[in-house]
Amino acid sequence: MNMKEKKKNKKDKKENRKGENGYAHADDVLLELEEDTDREREREIVEELEQIGKKELIKRAKKFAEKFRVTDGKDFRLKDFDPKDDDGFDSKDLLKRALQTGVKALAAMQEMLYAQDQWGVLLIFQAMDAAGKDGAIKHVMSGINPQGCQVSSFKAPSSEELDHDFLWRCMKHLPERGRIGIFNRSYYEEVLVVRVHQELLNGQRMPKQLVTKDIWDERLQDIRNFEKYLNRNGVVVCKFFLNVSAKEQKKRFLDRIEDPDKNWKFSASDAKERKFWDEYMDAYEQLIRNTATENSPWYVVPADNKPFARIVVASAIINTLDSLNLKFPEVSDKKRMELQDIKAALLAED
Repeated sequence: MNMKEKKKNKKDKKENRKGENGYAHADDVLLELEEDTDREREREIVEELEQIGKKELIKRAKKFAEKFRVTDGKDFRLKDFDPKDDDGFDSKDLLKRALQTGVKALAAMQEMLYAQDQWGVLLIFQAMDAAGKDGAIKHVMSGINPQGCQVSSFKAPSSEELDHDFLWRCMKHLPERGRIGIFNRSYYEEVLVVRVHQELLNGQRMPKQLVTKDIWDERLQDIRNFEKYLNRNGVVVCKFFLNVSAKEQKKRFLDRIEDPDKNWKFSASDAKERKFWDEYMDAYEQLIRNTATENSPWYVVPADNKPFARIVVASAIINTLDSLNLKFPEVSDKKRMELQDIKAALLAED
């Protein structure tokens, strides 16, 4: 039984023991003591996370992220992944502190990535509206040096972009070696929104003989081959599907409407797309099934609990960076001697 289930069980027991007068049973004192114990355990977890070494943190992050990682989509079914899953951790403070620890680790690893200047890392975020992509990017990457990171957002293609192949506009924003590139939506929109609204194909100016019933399989194959090409040229691709439930999306939409400060986030088209929920879920299942590989995995992130989703994303990125065997460049003996000469000259100035 996880932490959240324990809390719910205690709450149910307390409610069941209330008498007609509404007063709690004396045994509730024991329940209160157990709740204090849970809170103490949460504090211990936070302290433990803050004290463990880098190697142990990376090891735990890899183990934690593995549950959500898809590297072979052959038998993938979206219904096997629960958007509400939070592994029993519903304490916002605990999740916030855990994320801070992960952010520090990411900052250190990104510094080595930048200094080594060999690998590029591409992080792709896909999701339904209000799933929390922007928030995940903002919070998880908060400790990253801006010089080594670039974020690109892709909306409806421009007239210029429609005059090129569907990968062209994203290829222009691929990360350089030593940098992390983040795609907020990506070329996967071509097998998502365009697949759900196939009338959009008419505006893509493609020769009619190329628009056949096989076009979606062909595009998925093109994407898979493109990511293989990136892998072979030193760009690691890590993909995230923030899996929010329709119920939670509805709640967030209503929050955006009720809160004047969030009105700007909402558009009528967001609500209209809800009518195609099943079609989108089928499209996501198909793309993950056809493009999940060992070198370019998908992480199906439960997104109903935003703080927990950010922990999953951070853990996956830590795991990805660790796979690159990052290290600072070694300095030659000649360079060391040169540095010592400069040091001596600087000290002599005093």
